[in-house]
Amino acid sequence: MIIKNAEPSDVEKLLAFRQEAAAWLSEQGSDQWQRPYPPDRLLRTIDAGTVFMVTDGDTTAATITLTADAEDGLWTPRELDEPSMFVNKLTVARTHAGHDLGGRLLDWAGERAAKAGAVWLRLDAWTTNEALQRYYLRHGFGHVRTVLEGAAVNGGPRVSGWLAQRRTGHATHGLTDLTMPPPLLT
Repeated sequence: MIIKNAEPSDVEKLLAFRQEAAAWLSEQGSDQWQRPYPPDRLLRTIDAGTVFMVTDGDTTAATITLTADAEDGLWTPRELDEPSMFVNKLTVARTHAGHDLGGRLLDWAGERAAKAGAVWLRLDAWTTNEALQRYYLRHGFGHVRTVLEGAAVNGGPRVSGWLAQRRTGHATHGLTDLTMPPPLLT
């Protein structure tokens, strides 16, 4: 499998990918990702070079966003002083579920973050999705705290405030990395 930078022409594919994940989550009893994600916001993150896609032949198998920008109101000023990168929108296609592709992507993200000079790989997970929280704990993240105050980036109250982190470093993820090198954190 290959990981590469997403391109502006991938917006519709990524939005459909998210809708597929939202439908599956709904079947599992979760309200996660039921609000549509703004296409212009997705395009901005693609243009910034922070959205990545995993392909398996002609199939999009997964996507992840990895950025040095923290969402407002989640991390303390002291935490933000520590070199960190943040995982967002990690999604695996149902066709590729059950093979720990998400875990391999987290390992890739931790390695990429280390190359950029980050000490921490951080994330905010859906506050009510306990299965997802357990998944991150199984993959070496430690729960920091849960933030309920504030607003969601696509409107409404904050719903993704379960904060977790793990140290960055070299990993064996098995993905063929065709991404642009990460910019160094300053």
